[in-house]
Amino acid sequence: MLVSIITPTYNAIDYIESVYNSICNQNYERWEWLVTDDCSIDGTYEFLVELSQKDPRVNVFKNKVNSGAALSRNNSISKSNGDFIAFIDSDDLWFSCKLTEQVNFMSSNAIDFCFTAYELIDENNENLGKTVDTHLSSRIDYQDLLRKKATVGCSTVMIRKSAFSDLEMPHIRTGQDYGLWLKLLKTGKYAYPLPSVLTQYRILPGSLSRNKIKKARRQWEIYRHLEKLDLLTSIECFCFYAFRAVFRK
Repeated sequence: MLVSIITPTYNAIDYIESVYNSICNQNYERWEWLVTDDCSIDGTYEFLVELSQKDPRVNVFKNKVNSGAALSRNNSISKSNGDFIAFIDSDDLWFSCKLTEQVNFMSSNAIDFCFTAYELIDENNENLGKTVDTHLSSRIDYQDLLRKKATVGCSTVMIRKSAFSDLEMPHIRTGQDYGLWLKLLKTGKYAYPLPSVLTQYRILPGSLSRNKIKKARRQWEIYRHLEKLDLLTSIECFCFYAFRAVFRK
């Protein structure tokens, strides 16, 4: 079964080769990599074009204007040919068994949506000593995800393409992956965790992941404007979100 790997890029020249090597080092060999560049000015696009000329598994596209990660991912998804869709951002890394373990897990259990645990690294590939979603053992539904029972890191997710009629991420600048997961689970499907650490998520200085106030504001806006929850439900979900942001294992 073919896995379509989706990556948005914007000024990612410092890390994009490492991402490519991470994909090439997978012991699962049936994959295609679809990268949409969002008008980089640091040589990222030129590097990717050169790479695609050497490796036919690499498919590179470019937005006409800077449009954000959601539109970049959506463009790649619309051109994908795989049985499964996997995501990896332009500075994250996978362990070599990541695709194999997910494909086997999903195929053996008739699963349509799967995510893995992950660990945090810094800009120098140093492990920050924190893992996320390793404590999960049961499937996640829409209500669970509203309350952030799982983080569901974008670079950990794999989806069976045929199981969903709409894989388009919402056109918002941040949190578009979370918006898509909510949309998929709202159909009645479940997200199944693989608690093994198979992904490395990079925390960069100045990233949204370091700005708790911006993350909290984004979460509230998703509840109120994207999911259109009423005020009381939004407050309830936000309290769960805040508690887990502080005490998550």
